[in-house]
Amino acid sequence: MNSKSVLIIFLGNIHYDSRATNLFNSFCERGYNVKAISFDWMTKDFKTEKGDISVYKLKKGSFRISFYLKFSLLLSFRLLFTKADFIFAEDVYTLPFIVLFSKFKNSKIFYDSREIFGHLAGLNERKNVQALWAWIEKKCIKSVNLIMTSGEMDSEFIEKEYDLKGTVVIRNLPFPAEIKESFNFRKHFNLNVDKKILLYQGVILHGRGLRIIFDVISGLNNCVLIILGDGEYKEYYQTLAHNNNIDKKVFFFGKIEQNELLKYTSGADIGLAIIENLSLSYYFALPNKMFEYIYCGVPVLVSNFPQMKSIVDRYKVGIYVDPDDKDEIIKQLNNLLNNNELRNKLKQNCKIAAGELNWKREINKLFDLIEYKK
Repeated sequence: MNSKSVLIIFLGNIHYDSRATNLFNSFCERGYNVKAISFDWMTKDFKTEKGDISVYKLKKGSFRISFYLKFSLLLSFRLLFTKADFIFAEDVYTLPFIVLFSKFKNSKIFYDSREIFGHLAGLNERKNVQALWAWIEKKCIKSVNLIMTSGEMDSEFIEKEYDLKGTVVIRNLPFPAEIKESFNFRKHFNLNVDKKILLYQGVILHGRGLRIIFDVISGLNNCVLIILGDGEYKEYYQTLAHNNNIDKKVFFFGKIEQNELLKYTSGADIGLAIIENLSLSYYFALPNKMFEYIYCGVPVLVSNFPQMKSIVDRYKVGIYVDPDDKDEIIKQLNNLLNNNELRNKLKQNCKIAAGELNWKREINKLFDLIEYKK
């Protein structure tokens, strides 16, 4: 048993977040004493859970200030009475609290800069808020002992932006798991056996390609779109599907806890990660769903942004497209849907790539730094 203790803090529900869940499981496997504090404001009828993994219920009403006030009070109270050798801030929102309290607890701070938080697409129309979080990150980041990013370009940006060195890249790779049986979406939704399954996996947000697929799906042959996830824009896209008369081609399945996810992912024929170029954070994207598709042997269609493109080029696991070119997207998707030989070849390449693109290999870079570095 490792005598060291780890605390992971995340403004979100850890049960539905692959990165925080994988981090928690890896430290547990290593024998650390691990606890997590997270928050949920989206799951219907959710009630606060307390334990080694605590998930606190928040309510996000019309007044954002009340949401952040409750979050701040809950987190501050827990930090006041919790001690850990290593504390992970899984986002910029938790970072200032950890920096403040760690000064009194002699804890090492690990900042998981999983996105370029100063350039988030979701804050494009709230420039003042975006500037505030960028300022908070700048003020706090020099107090951090180690910075993790999810891609090489993210590390290059962070190091240049804040005049830092030594960030460590931990990509959003899936935790290895045996997939005994794939979920049967065709049976669940009473679809013809020859219908191909396009899968969108993850939080339902603008800029993640859903609007694009909604616009082009009428031009695709013999397929349906399964949306595996939830989010604040779910009702918007449900209404959009109805208004576009594509209800029979689009199915909202809901969100799945991380420890069950790959079973469902493996039930798809093509995985979609068509990110739109709405921000620097999106342009640098290396989304976990892309790697989960690959791990499950599901060929991918992704945006032609540099970090995603490099994975497809290296492992030959799918096709990349210009997210602004709908004709190209229709052409390439129909190619994937109708060319069985191509799709089967890509599936085989995915299975080969999965041996390398998995979390247990990736996380060793972090353990090498914190356990063996002199």
